[in-house]
Amino acid sequence: MKIKNVILSKSYTGFYFDDQLAIKKGAKNDGFIYQGEPKTPGFKSIRQTGEAISVQIVLENDVTGIGDCAAVQYSGAGGRDPLFLADEFIPFIEQKIVPMLIGEEIDSFRTLAEKYDALTIDGKRLHTAIRYGLTQAFLNACANYHHLTMAEVIRKEYGITEKEYKPIPVFTQSGDDRYINADKMIIKEADVLPHALINNVETKLGQNGELLLEYVEWLRNRILTHRKNETYNPILHIDVYGTIGIAFGNDVEKMVNYLRELEQVAKPFKLRIEGPVDTGDREGTMKYLQALTLKLNAFNSTLEIVADEWCNTLEDIKYFAENGAGHMLQIKTPDLGGVNNVAEAIIYCNQMGVGSYCGGTCNETNISSEVTTNIAIACQATQCLAKPGMGVDEGFMIVKNAMNRVIALANSRK
Repeated sequence: MKIKNVILSKSYTGFYFDDQLAIKKGAKNDGFIYQGEPKTPGFKSIRQTGEAISVQIVLENDVTGIGDCAAVQYSGAGGRDPLFLADEFIPFIEQKIVPMLIGEEIDSFRTLAEKYDALTIDGKRLHTAIRYGLTQAFLNACANYHHLTMAEVIRKEYGITEKEYKPIPVFTQSGDDRYINADKMIIKEADVLPHALINNVETKLGQNGELLLEYVEWLRNRILTHRKNETYNPILHIDVYGTIGIAFGNDVEKMVNYLRELEQVAKPFKLRIEGPVDTGDREGTMKYLQALTLKLNAFNSTLEIVADEWCNTLEDIKYFAENGAGHMLQIKTPDLGGVNNVAEAIIYCNQMGVGSYCGGTCNETNISSEVTTNIAIACQATQCLAKPGMGVDEGFMIVKNAMNRVIALANSRK
């Protein structure tokens, strides 16, 4: 079945683009707005509207497939592609890519996805957001054409023989509202929580880490006090955006000692710390995460290190996994480009015995969230992110409901 038309439209994401460099350098909040001048190229303000491009693929029989070209909140940081603005990229897609798509066969998702994920135009690969959106649309169209869920298409094309479709633990993220939003997560019994957005040493971590210790203690007590029953034992997962490294001068011994303090305060709950160190490059970040992982393992620690920054592409994920740089790797879905790479990354992490976190960004859409949830289910990721947005309820609803629908429908065919 061939593609007969491609329709593009400007879309909005569930959050915003934020200039991470400016925030790390101490940009102050004025309500929800950041004060000061942006530091990352392409930004006109430190926080600006999140944008996406919807791609609707129409087949010869009028079956459609939808994908959303979206980029992460912290675009242009950590080795990522630059800011993705719809008005700049719609003309490019219309002129350079749409003519190539007309007449393409959609019978197989993987073949077409790999072709366009590897495509170069004028000597350059497509922006990760474009590859992300196009391949979502391919997967959606292929699934609709074959009257299957996207999860079933992935299992079929990647040779996953597991017959049953099972729920994946869902990780909710709080953003700056780490107290009220944590309460929402506890009420809804989120599997993994709260994210917490610890992206500044002075105001969120503490010069010696004391503010984060206080927060983890508060969170532990909050769960113990307000959980509905004792069977609810969520995993605590906190993203610190390299601030532990900043606070402790990247001293491995000091960081390990601090991480073990956090582990003790979190008990009886398991704790994951995402992005403890960011050296500003892939090699340095990998080496530090590797050292922290080895040291914690030597202490038989239950705390898990999660890699994020500089672990962006499928190649990066394989590199971090092979070097034991983290107990879990975030597969930050928009950063991988084609969603075919998301499937391969989850499968590879699982094979290597490394936690596969099918993540992404608050700055996605309902469409991209549903597509990647299908892939997480199909490939049996360790956990997947509730997205988009930072309000908890919306992202949790989109991902959890999509998961439940897909599992019920796919399992009904057995």
